[in-house]
Amino acid sequence: MELALKDKIVIVTGGAAGIGRATVDRFRAEGAIAIPWDISGAPPPSAAVDVTKRESVERAVEDVVRQYGRIDVLVNNAGILRDAQLVKWKDGAVASAMDDATFDAVINVNLRGVFIVTRAVVPHMIKARRGVILNASSVVGLYGNFGQTNYAATKAGIISFTKTWSRELGKFGIRVNAVAPGFIATEMVKAMPKNILDSMVSHTPLGSLGDPDDIANAYVWLASDAAKFVTGAVLSVDGGVVVGT
Repeated sequence: MELALKDKIVIVTGGAAGIGRATVDRFRAEGAIAIPWDISGAPPPSAAVDVTKRESVERAVEDVVRQYGRIDVLVNNAGILRDAQLVKWKDGAVASAMDDATFDAVINVNLRGVFIVTRAVVPHMIKARRGVILNASSVVGLYGNFGQTNYAATKAGIISFTKTWSRELGKFGIRVNAVAPGFIATEMVKAMPKNILDSMVSHTPLGSLGDPDDIANAYVWLASDAAKFVTGAVLSVDGGVVVGT
């Protein structure tokens, strides 16, 4: 299968670790010029970009265009978790609740950040009359999850972004798709208690956690010419979690 990704200019937000790092490596293996953005600028060398800050994003976009002349693929991978129940009820009273700061932090990175980055990149793709935008959703954006009011809302919003932008941008030759990962064995996930990991596996029909490369492979395929007639899609890469055990 010819992927035709050699020398493509690819931006990967949150590209310093986990799925983002695997995605950068996978694109580079196909000969693409993959540029990781991360808030810390952590190794492997990545541009220090805060996706919640318009000035930071616009400066980074201009740097890429100045150096390479174009942006072919944008992977909106950056995201954070700040879990809490909406309201935790104990002994007839409110014991705790998700506070405004916890809600806003996740919305700002996972939803507003995707909006800011994509808005900055799209004019360059429109001028080129081509481009691919790939958004990180999640299976929890499809069915919700206990303790993740904020995170699930952002991942559902990403699906709406994807479908809306595919309608708006298709006439310019720009494809927009989303990937919805299930339980993936990132370093953060692998550090969780064994009973939680066992529960994740038990809810996955294929009987295992996914690997970051599984998601990276999905991004690479969706970015490639092999998927040239795919837009507005949400690809679940979840070992069957959505269909259930």
